Amino acid sequence: MPSSSTTIISKSTIYPYQPSTLKTLRLSVSDLPMLSCHYIQKGILLPPPPFSFHDLLLSLKRSLSHALSHFPALAGRLVTDSDGYVHILCNDAGVEFIHATAKHLPTASIYFPGLLTDVPNSFKEFFAYNKTISYSGHHLPLVAVQVTELADAVFIGCTVNHAVTDGTSFWHFFNTFAEICKGAKKISKSPDFSRDTVFNSSAVLRVPAGGPKVTFDDEQPLREKVFHFTRESIVKLKIRANNYGNNRFADSAEFVEKQVNGKITPVLCHAVRNKTEEISSFQSLSAQLWRSVTRARKLDPHKTSTFRMAVNCRHRLHPKMDAYYFGNAIQSIPTVAEAGEILSRDLRWCAELLHKNVVAHDDATVRRGVEDWEKAPRLFPLGNFDGASMTMGSSPRFPMYDNDFGWGRPLAIRSGKANKFDGKISAFPGREGKGSVDLEVVLAPETMWGLENDMEFMQYVTGSV
Repeated sequence: MPSSSTTIISKSTIYPYQPSTLKTLRLSVSDLPMLSCHYIQKGILLPPPPFSFHDLLLSLKRSLSHALSHFPALAGRLVTDSDGYVHILCNDAGVEFIHATAKHLPTASIYFPGLLTDVPNSFKEFFAYNKTISYSGHHLPLVAVQVTELADAVFIGCTVNHAVTDGTSFWHFFNTFAEICKGAKKISKSPDFSRDTVFNSSAVLRVPAGGPKVTFDDEQPLREKVFHFTRESIVKLKIRANNYGNNRFADSAEFVEKQVNGKITPVLCHAVRNKTEEISSFQSLSAQLWRSVTRARKLDPHKTSTFRMAVNCRHRLHPKMDAYYFGNAIQSIPTVAEAGEILSRDLRWCAELLHKNVVAHDDATVRRGVEDWEKAPRLFPLGNFDGASMTMGSSPRFPMYDNDFGWGRPLAIRSGKANKFDGKISAFPGREGKGSVDLEVVLAPETMWGLENDMEFMQYVTGSV
């Protein structure tokens, strides 16, 4: 493989097209814990544009400026007031725009659709602010966009402060950026900057002297793969998790799909149990991964394993928050079980543990989580502290492939080095849509080897994308 070295050609500051009418936005109970997390790093691999790279850069800069006018908070900086409250100061300080080149890298040297290979380290160089924690937004821009020219493709990497956005807000901004670049005169969805939510609080987070530190070892040797699951594989997993195996239609994914017009929910589910009783496709997939990684780690049977899932709280509250509320509106749901039980019980047992926790995370649970944090304000302890934990982030529902900058959809979604540790999983939609899912799996090398050789898991995998 060619050298992965990427060369920075230029850096510039992009300012909002129009001045901000917002003044400050105080960080919430959901924002503040992220101050010790790395900036979010997600990006898209695109085919080459049908015009010069010079014209592309001009178009992207202009579009980014207009996008920032709709998201003025992203052009600001963090500031801590005399009472210890952290705010976003919407002062139009601008974001960083980086032009980079790696023209010695053809797409075929870093992107292997269909082949289950490790994600090349090259992608880590396509993002700014590596290993930068979100507290640094006090002096660094809250956003950096790096555009890297490859031999026959373009990569647009977007790095955003995690104390300012969660995945929902991140992709809302990215989608808007693309929408404007494609020529939209009016954006389709405006962000909601209101702060009158349950996450607003008078509690103060006391930050350690010198600022917080990342809570995991970011130098640990790791391997990273993207496993692709087709709609058909997801259907089979869901059928297995819901114990439809005794029904005469259970092995016919084609029959199931036709009954629901191409959607992945088996028709039998609604006949057998209501929606709150049904184990979802994603819970089924997560349970299988939990089982297989637990087996690959060769844990003591009495060792407690934790599977954490990040959930969007916007629709869980009553009344619901605006779907495009800007900021973090997430909580973490931990599910625990002994390794021996995870492996000796069937998939349904694991999946039902996850399912029950997700269903139970309602308005009252969200509010209890806020109250619990207010009693003891703390940073989010991201990482795998006991060697038996997994953390599922992102979502296959995020519109990651809805980013046509004017010459076609992305070829692939990739991430940088941010917030990666043994057991960190990120869920992406599959490029073909229709309920397909990609799991970006980060594991210790010996655990990844075990997962690659776990036939219970690999029978559902269809290469990578």
